[in-house]
Amino acid sequence: MSHKLQIGEMRAEYLTDKEIWAHFNYIFSTKSRNSTTYKFVLIKSLIENLYNVNEKLELQYDALFNSFSVIYWNLVIHHQLNQINMVGKMSEVQRILLDVQNTHQIPDTFVFDKLSNELQVLIVNKVKKKCKLNVMGAIYGDTGGTIYDFDNKKEVLRINPAFYSFMQRFQRVLKYLSNYHLALFLEKFNEHGDSANLLLKVENVSKRSSLDPFYQVLASYFDGTCFYCGKKIKKKEQAHVDHFIPWSFVQSDQLWNLVIACSVCNLSKSDKLANNIFLEELIDRNEQILTHSMIIGREDMKIYEKKKLVELYQYSYDNGYTDFWVPRRKFSL
Repeated sequence: MSHKLQIGEMRAEYLTDKEIWAHFNYIFSTKSRNSTTYKFVLIKSLIENLYNVNEKLELQYDALFNSFSVIYWNLVIHHQLNQINMVGKMSEVQRILLDVQNTHQIPDTFVFDKLSNELQVLIVNKVKKKCKLNVMGAIYGDTGGTIYDFDNKKEVLRINPAFYSFMQRFQRVLKYLSNYHLALFLEKFNEHGDSANLLLKVENVSKRSSLDPFYQVLASYFDGTCFYCGKKIKKKEQAHVDHFIPWSFVQSDQLWNLVIACSVCNLSKSDKLANNIFLEELIDRNEQILTHSMIIGREDMKIYEKKKLVELYQYSYDNGYTDFWVPRRKFSL
């Protein structure tokens, strides 16, 4: 009955990679009771929020269940996929989302990011309330109480340092595994869609449709030139918001990892890792904007540390982003 727990205390902080792999293998296996997609989506949500933790490796439920809600909304509403292994039944989160859709007459074509801020907050709070009861203790139980501490009253979890390091080092593999097993589960209990088609949908459920809100903030501290090549950007349409560490790795949007680039650099860089000289420039940029009171108060900047950005850069390289990119113009490196 671990899924009913309201508080979970970490039972072991030190684990070997072999022991942690055994836990993940169990979660993804048929031995783990996966009657819904909850566990797969929670793993995906944890991966998306690895760099939203504070120095104590604590993660707030609001951040975790925002990711959880985005993934579920796009699976349930946008792609109309059943999330439970019983014909004619719905998972509790699935029911919540369909009720919200019906109440507010929201078209199936609307991805989560297109909803109003008020509606997004409403959905996250409803999902969070339900998941406190049915989700937080489930993976805690599957890992023998080792993956994290959690407290449903305080709405915070603390990731085990060993698990945290492991998930950073094997982030790409864990993302692929969670996507693959989620697609396999969905294939069994949805009449439409083969595993390849479902996997494509699963891989794209977290993507934001617009980075315009970030552009509005960055533009206030933007000198009118491309972060990478230094070219003057004369028109707003030619200014792109780029994830310095590729989105495909970090899978979240944080101001400290976003820069304004010209269209040529943004399209050329694509999914590559920029040369490390730009890492130093981004660190300097972040230090400059953190002198502004409006930036310090942002939630994504509260958890920013230079060390975190440097580690993220290294872990992205360790996870296979080894094709370093430099702009065609500027200077030779």
